[in-house]
Amino acid sequence: MKIWHIVGARPNFMKAAPVYRALARRRVAQIIVHTGQHYDAGMSDVFFRQLGLPRPGHNLEVGSGSHAEQTAQVMMRLEPLVAAARPDWVLVYGDVNSTVAAALVCVKLGIRTAHVEAGLRSRDRTMPEEHNRIVTDHLADLLLTPSSDGDANLRAEGIPASRIRRVGNVMIDTLARLLPAARRLRPLGRGNGCGPFVLVTLHRPSNVDDPRRLRRLLSALSRIARAAPVLFPVHPRTRAKLAAGAPRGVSLVKPLGYLEFLALQARAALVVTDSGGIQEETTYLRVPCLTVRPNTERPITVTMGSNELIGTDPRALERRAVAILREGGKSGRVPPLWDGRAGERIAEELIARMR
Repeated sequence: MKIWHIVGARPNFMKAAPVYRALARRRVAQIIVHTGQHYDAGMSDVFFRQLGLPRPGHNLEVGSGSHAEQTAQVMMRLEPLVAAARPDWVLVYGDVNSTVAAALVCVKLGIRTAHVEAGLRSRDRTMPEEHNRIVTDHLADLLLTPSSDGDANLRAEGIPASRIRRVGNVMIDTLARLLPAARRLRPLGRGNGCGPFVLVTLHRPSNVDDPRRLRRLLSALSRIARAAPVLFPVHPRTRAKLAAGAPRGVSLVKPLGYLEFLALQARAALVVTDSGGIQEETTYLRVPCLTVRPNTERPITVTMGSNELIGTDPRALERRAVAILREGGKSGRVPPLWDGRAGERIAEELIARMR
């Protein structure tokens, strides 16, 4: 049995690591293919080291480009490799361009394809990721969902139950395994005794591409900083837009490794984000989270977890953040099957289907 994992962006690495480990324990032959969608060392290399993943067997080095260019480059560079090797299963993760590109290549070659983190829907067709999710789910042979809403979404789209398997959240596997090590760190001096702080990540085009909107968000963060210091590890996409530098009270730092960022999340009084994965991580950590978006593909983090959708109004963000810092926010509870064993369930499912 031979399995390939296709990864392209840093959230993919966290999702692939527990599946790789579970299959390795069963002595399954595996190869990681890095598409190079995130090509900066700070966005990928450090994650391989910290997650204990082996070096990729192939690196497609596609780099940046438009959605069409990136998708096309992954397809062109991956196709001859997959056609020659003919793996038994190809696993694709999440909702990035590499995900849909790899699914298209493998399905057309008759290679069985599994989508890890299937069934998520924001119902916002302005998000490129939403198109990637829908197309990948309708292509893949096996849809591995993290929660019950994913199952319901797939059934509503006419996908047969035989292709759907709820396994839980693989991101949480990685978090649960590495949380003890992260708690021992004090990244940027933020540890016990440093007082409450707000942790921020913003990278979506809807928040950072419009200079006027980004200025309004940064002004809101500056006002929030009057209540507690604001720490902002800046995604490369966002860094390019910050010609004026940091507003008062907001500390801008380079992207952090997984362990360092997890250490900060676990200690934060509040997390402000537009990232999908961070909504899940804060739910598991039971840390209040404000998501700067009008919708989410992870509604279980709102209905059950510690996440709140704050929308796109910086004034609403400021009001709610200050209220949480003064009075506390949601702690929520951890959803079913977010138990650190999703990778094991995926490995068992793949092996069972081979039989």
